[in-house]
Amino acid sequence: MTVVGVISDTHGLLRSQAVEALRGVSQILHAGDVGAPEVLAELRAIAPVTVVRGNVDRGGWARGIPHDAVVQVEGVSIYMLHILAELDLKPEAAGFAVVVYGHSHVPTSEVKNGVMYFNPGSAGPRRFKLPVSVGKLVVDGTSVREEIVELRV
Repeated sequence: MTVVGVISDTHGLLRSQAVEALRGVSQILHAGDVGAPEVLAELRAIAPVTVVRGNVDRGGWARGIPHDAVVQVEGVSIYMLHILAELDLKPEAAGFAVVVYGHSHVPTSEVKNGVMYFNPGSAGPRRFKLPVSVGKLVVDGTSVREEIVELRV
């Protein structure tokens, strides 16, 4: 069994509550809108990080961050991008079990055509009355279950 931390939309703010929620995970997926390179450095102190570029990730520090990424965890293939509307493939046809995304700041988990679409919500500055949250994917062989962790801020 492998526990993967999922975070998005930090917008330059990595809260201590998010760090605590992610402690002990084997790797971290950041679904974009990082906001500052220091956020990635702090996350890398917890576990290896795979990151995709969000629409606010600009400047020299963000140039090397890819638009999308593919991650293999045990027997599960995960596709990452920031804005779900920019998904230009059929995940089920491509063999992906999970699509991780951000942008909306709304924590979401739904299954469509056998694929889990997972948005951990926003871990950065609160937006409107939306919760501040991170997520976890628990992978056991080829099965995946998700968890949204609402942070007390």
